[in-house]
Amino acid sequence: MGDRVHIKICWSRALLTGWVLLLVQLQHLQAVPIGIDKTKVKETEKKPDEPPASVDTGLHYDRYLREVIDFLEKDQHFREKLHNTDMEDIKQGKLAQELDFVSHHVRTKLDELKRQEVNRLRTLIKAKHDLEGGNDIAVDHQALLKQFEHLNHRNPHTFEVEDLDRLIKSATNDLENFDKERHEEFKRYEMMKEHDRQEHLKTLDEEQRKKEEEHYEEMKKKHADHPKVNHPGSQNQLKEVWEEADGLDPEDFDPKTFFNLHDTNGDGFFDEQELEALFTKELEKIYDPTNEEDDMVEMEEERLRMREHVMNEVDSNKDRLVSLDEFLVATKKKEFLEPDSWETLEQNQAYTDEEMREFEEHLAQQEQDLNQRTVDLQKQREELERQQEQLNAQKVELQQAVEHMERLKSEKVDPPPEVHVEGNTVPEVHAADNQLHPDQDAHPPGHQETPQHHQDTPQEHHEQHNQDLPQQEQPQAHHDELPNQQDVAQGLHNLA
Repeated sequence: MGDRVHIKICWSRALLTGWVLLLVQLQHLQAVPIGIDKTKVKETEKKPDEPPASVDTGLHYDRYLREVIDFLEKDQHFREKLHNTDMEDIKQGKLAQELDFVSHHVRTKLDELKRQEVNRLRTLIKAKHDLEGGNDIAVDHQALLKQFEHLNHRNPHTFEVEDLDRLIKSATNDLENFDKERHEEFKRYEMMKEHDRQEHLKTLDEEQRKKEEEHYEEMKKKHADHPKVNHPGSQNQLKEVWEEADGLDPEDFDPKTFFNLHDTNGDGFFDEQELEALFTKELEKIYDPTNEEDDMVEMEEERLRMREHVMNEVDSNKDRLVSLDEFLVATKKKEFLEPDSWETLEQNQAYTDEEMREFEEHLAQQEQDLNQRTVDLQKQREELERQQEQLNAQKVELQQAVEHMERLKSEKVDPPPEVHVEGNTVPEVHAADNQLHPDQDAHPPGHQETPQHHQDTPQEHHEQHNQDLPQQEQPQAHHDELPNQQDVAQGLHNLA
């Protein structure tokens, strides 16, 4: 090349591509000038020191990863070591040892970032534990601890060499498995879609079922009826992009020019997102969001399959980046010039019959567990309602007992009724009291006969009776019903 290409690996670039700690801080490639039709190609203006835009990695610790990258980039010693460290040394943790030599200011900020990350994870895990534990669901503690694999949680206060080493290894491993997890999610999506279709057919009568099956087969044929799909990354596929997207003459196709046109951030690499953008024209041949037969979830899976294929064919050092040199080498291979036909998703079922059978069994078990849970909850509800009824009954009984005690207390507190006769107080005497039972002793209780019998005067007898007669509670008498003096005296005389 004319001018020497100066490459500084930038960490934020690695966020897009998977090798997380290849800190790419590239000076833009100064490639040999190539003749380009300036009337059709418009160069994008960029600030010299502007870092490439980053895309979310999808990792649950993405923000923490970015912040660590940003601050490590600010340390001159670390940047120099990074410039002289190759991919394998980074993956094996040799770069992490250089953390001991970064500035105090950077280390202090990394300590703060780690404490914030530990607190964030603890809060999230506690919330998940409370949610699942509160529903009587067994908590997977191993899965919770896995959330901390990218840092040393036993030391939640300071950012050490082990933390950087863990961050590198965790991000590398997680990003390598990211595509695998996406494929598994798509497989479950396809199996669930087929399961729902079969369940719907069970609800139809024979005639309706036949019409539904015919409609399904018709949609499959319409989806499969599309223009030829070029092999991803082949000369034919790239030329089509060159002509239709770039507006250039296919006879003037030049791989180096093509690379520079579609290296949208100008860092000298094709990352995964830049590669996937190249397949848009091919995907539009198969999928149209306005068509009933086209599933946009399947379109994204097809895009992923195309990108993975190109990476496997072109990315020789497996760093999830396609350099200009790797790209130019690939354009000279037979597979680039004479590719095999590309088999789309409709030609490759996402799951096997055995996987579908296991999926159905799993759904059946989930439904059974859900039904059992429903029964248990209903029993719990009935038991709670029964206990509530008992509590209500006890409450009523307690209220009645309180009212009864209050009534008794009120009756005992009321003073006995009294009548006044010529200044003397005597209990009220009812007419019924004048009638003595034949067998009843005529003398009042406590009265003893004396050998000498004398006739008391009515007044003396009245006074004596007041002293001997015990106090009894009597209902209050109205003044207009009080007996006269003669009647009272006569009544007392009869009692004597």
